[in-house]
Amino acid sequence: MKGEGEEKEKEKKEILPSMIKNKEKRSVVHAKIKLQKKLEKRKRAKARDAAEKRALELGEEPPPRSIPRTIENTREVDETVCKPDDEELFAGNDADEFGEILKRDRIPKVLITTCRYHSSRGPAFISELLSVIPNAHFYKRGTYDLKKIVEYANKKDFSSIIVVHTNRREPDALLIIGLPEGPTAHFKLSNLVLRKDIKNHGNPTTHKPELVLNNFTTRLGHRMGRLIQSLFPQDPNFRGRRVVTFHNQRDFIFFRHHRYIFESKESKQTDSKGKEAKGEKASQERMVARLQECGPRFTLKLISLQHGTFDSKGGEFEWVHKPEMDTSRRRFFL
Repeated sequence: MKGEGEEKEKEKKEILPSMIKNKEKRSVVHAKIKLQKKLEKRKRAKARDAAEKRALELGEEPPPRSIPRTIENTREVDETVCKPDDEELFAGNDADEFGEILKRDRIPKVLITTCRYHSSRGPAFISELLSVIPNAHFYKRGTYDLKKIVEYANKKDFSSIIVVHTNRREPDALLIIGLPEGPTAHFKLSNLVLRKDIKNHGNPTTHKPELVLNNFTTRLGHRMGRLIQSLFPQDPNFRGRRVVTFHNQRDFIFFRHHRYIFESKESKQTDSKGKEAKGEKASQERMVARLQECGPRFTLKLISLQHGTFDSKGGEFEWVHKPEMDTSRRRFFL
């Protein structure tokens, strides 16, 4: 009899919420399971903290913490991931199109223009790009072909061209052309937030910004990083406290523009009993650093990388994004 009773109890415990048809009962069972999991998780965390504390008291090394599984650290193996001892990569860096600017032999000079039919929000975005990129100049597109603009930019000693494409009154793509020999990168632009729409935004100064590039790990990503790097001067003025960040995550490049702010804050001192101390030493000033966003804010996704300057008909492509590349969530190209 006891054995049968135990089996029945086990069956009751193994009932899943999806097996219950009544909605109210199902939600009650689901809440109980959720609470049980939460308590178990808290119990494991307390046991782990106690083990770490015990190990530190005994002068031993604490047990290693388990690393959570994420899409990033379980990505598919990629042979093109750059290694620190890759001599071929460093040799290629010396011979590529961006070497002259990155070695400071040439000062970057950027021409920014629009597509032929641009919207009202496009110029607002361009004016903010002009404040982000030093030595950038805006030229109206008019009816000129892009090939003519490339010829003109080469004559005027520009190092890059940025074309802002708009669709339905919204900037939706960026074309970055390296001069004089390319390459040409086509990016999809999304999630654009202008400076005026950012809460508590700051106004940038004219100092040369510090550039931060994150997670460009593959050969293609390394090349994209060098293309972006060639838009900015290689001698940042740290007194300006400006930081421009291009953060790559899952092949989406997130752009942010900040500046450092240093503030002095008064911290109240307390005595051994936890009460506030009185007198001259009651408050002590300390410097606190924080970031203030200057804008704009947007996201880029690489669509294609083309050899040489822009050529829609006879251009050779180094890399093109295709729909069949998106079959796995754990496959990344940058």
